[in-house]
Amino acid sequence: MPSVFFSYSHIDEALRDQLEKQLSMLKRQGVIETWHDRRIGAGEDIHRAIDDHINTDDIILLLVSADFIASDYCYDIEMQRAMERHDKGEAIVIPVILRACDWHHAPFGKLNAVPRDGKPITQWPDIDEAFLQIAKAVREAAERLDRTGSAPPARILAPATPAVSSSAKPFGPRSSNLGLAKSFTQRDKDEFKHDTFEYIARFFENSLEELGKRNPGFEGIFRRVDANRFFATIYRDGKDVARGTVYLGGETWGRGIHYVQGETTSSNSSNESLNVGADDQMLFLTSMGIASFGRDRDQKLSQEGAAELLWAILIAPLQGTRY
Repeated sequence: MPSVFFSYSHIDEALRDQLEKQLSMLKRQGVIETWHDRRIGAGEDIHRAIDDHINTDDIILLLVSADFIASDYCYDIEMQRAMERHDKGEAIVIPVILRACDWHHAPFGKLNAVPRDGKPITQWPDIDEAFLQIAKAVREAAERLDRTGSAPPARILAPATPAVSSSAKPFGPRSSNLGLAKSFTQRDKDEFKHDTFEYIARFFENSLEELGKRNPGFEGIFRRVDANRFFATIYRDGKDVARGTVYLGGETWGRGIHYVQGETTSSNSSNESLNVGADDQMLFLTSMGIASFGRDRDQKLSQEGAAELLWAILIAPLQGTRY
């Protein structure tokens, strides 16, 4: 079966773990097998083990971020070798854009990146959807290799030269499923909520400014009321056509982030609410689904996804739609 190699910065290990979890069905079906440097055993020569896999594995995932590009080993050694093999038809290289960075001018910038349009995983409204797109791309690549038979033949790796004493346990097969569940405190959740509110505020301010630049006759005004509230207003030829308030909830009305149509200093109403959720790997936002009649309730939203959801409610009337 085709083998998949992860080239990544250890800064992005949590995202790599999430991606590998999404690839579990492919591994269970025997479609692929995966390898990354966390599977190197005690006493094994690290560079030799990586070289063996980067030179023989069939599919190479470049997990791209600013840290990946800044890493001399990831960029100058792993990526360069991966592109050499890709250009020779010896392997399929798939750039996976984890976080926003200047990657288009890199050697792999000519390749079709995932998720769709090379949008970073961390900027997707639904992070699971982004990982699913990557899993589908890996499946397609594996099936293409099986159809064409162009995958390089598997090679039995020679035992690595021990880097420690001869009593070290020799390297052998083991699971890549070694990620452990994480837990998040209430402080973690509160900090994430406040960071998200600040992100949404910047998102609205920049979007209102850009809206005016792109649409003659329209003007967007952002007004920060206090640390926990801002107003967003859109004018057309001087007449207000959309108004919204975003505020942080308190003890008396929900602890989440709330959107209200119109401008208000009251904190006892909401047309949409966002709350902090967590799984065993990460924090995310969930929508109450008030504005969408429950349609968005099951999504795990990133900060950008949460901001896009509230922005869509504000401008829906101007687009001739009902959110």
